[in-house]
Order: sequence, then structure tokens, then C-alpha cells
Amino acid sequence: MKDIAKKGVTKSQKIMRNSIFWSRWLQAPLYLGLIIAQAVYVYHFCIELVHLFGIQAGGTACMTVYSGNKGKNFYQETINKNNQANKPVNTKSASPPELPKDSVCQPKSKNSGGKVIEIEAEVKVMLSVLTLIDVVMIANLLVMVIIGGYETFVSRLHIRGHPDQPEWLSQVNAGMLKVKLAMALIGISSIHLLKTFILAPHIADSTIMWQVIIHMAFLLSALAMAYTDRLMHPAHEQKTSA
Repeated sequence: MKDIAKKGVTKSQKIMRNSIFWSRWLQAPLYLGLIIAQAVYVYHFCIELVHLFGIQAGGTACMTVYSGNKGKNFYQETINKNNQANKPVNTKSASPPELPKDSVCQPKSKNSGGKVIEIEAEVKVMLSVLTLIDVVMIANLLVMVIIGGYETFVSRLHIRGHPDQPEWLSQVNAGMLKVKLAMALIGISSIHLLKTFILAPHIADSTIMWQVIIHMAFLLSALAMAYTDRLMHPAHEQKTSA
């Protein structure tokens, strides 16, 4: 039977079959690109960490909020005060009023569409730490995609028995990888939602509502994928629980 099967495969079919199988290596540059993206995240993590040391304890700090119309627009209020204090000028030739150079909060760009708010230094530290945690969680997501995706779709890494082998890698497959990625996205969404709750007085209610809805959509999607994976691999679930 094997000889008949071999005789039934022509040379062109064999070349096509091998080409299709080796086409998986086209994904290798994609994972190399994700490694570069992870290096960029490390760079931004270091920059944010340096900025964290620049926050003065017990004082105030400034940040730009790009969402909502509530709260104190520090930049706009300062401009209004300057307009009231100065004499009327020719609006055709005069340049827009600017914040004083010694002002606590200086916007990076007047046309950024955001508003500059003044918050306590402790709140700024908390938001910066949450940003660092967010970067770490995204980096973990990249590691799962790079290692798990390469192991599943490209080639084996041959690290069985290695002391640094990730525990989840021994049971990784396409379905399990999707569930783990979905759980990682839920964690990242939770960090963003917590940052939104901290700045809730300065963010529109509709923005908060949509972020909560999106977070719940992530949660329901992860539950649906986990339930589907359990239906497709019941024996694997029983073995894992045992």
C-alpha cells in the first residue's frame, strides 16, 4: 500500500506539498519584528521610569487628558484670565495668548485636542506605576505570542526539560494560546480601566461607559473561547484537572 501511495504522488505534487509545508517559515520575520517591538517597549519603560523620579512628593503635577469635557481645563482658564487682565487688541494681527513661562502646567501642544489638568503628585505616581504595569503586561503578551506562536505554527523550540521553560508552553496549542491571549488582553484592559476611574472627574461619562462596555466584551469573548476550547478538548481538560 505504501508503494502504491508513493507511486501516486508525482514530482510536481511533492514539490507543491513541500513548498506549502515550508511556507510556515514566512512567519519567522514576523516574530523577529515582535522582538524588536518588545525592545521598543523596554525603551519606553525606562523613559517612564526616569520620569517617575522627577515627580516631587507632596506637590502637584500636570498631565494632559484627551477625553471628556469635565473637570478643570487649566490651560484654557489661564488664557481666559490673561484675556481679562490685558487690554483689547487687534485680533487679526495678534497672536494667541500663551501661558506664563513660570506656570506649573505647560501644554506640549495647543492643538493637541486635550486639556491640561493639575493633580496631586501621589495620583501622578499612581498613574505612572499603572503605566509601567501596563507596559509589563503588554511585554508578557508579546512573549506569549512570540514563543507560543513560533512553537505552534513555525517550528519546535526543543527546550523540553530546560529549567527556564515556561510552564504554559508544555500544554500550548492553537486553542489554548487564544485563551491565554484573551486573558492577557483582559488584564491590560483592566489597567486602562483603573486609570480611567482614577481620572473619572476629568473624563466624560460616555467615555467611561464605553470603556466598561469594551472591557466586558473582552471578558465575554475570553469566556466564550475558553468554553469552546473545553468542548473541543474535553479529554485534555480532564487530564489537566487530574
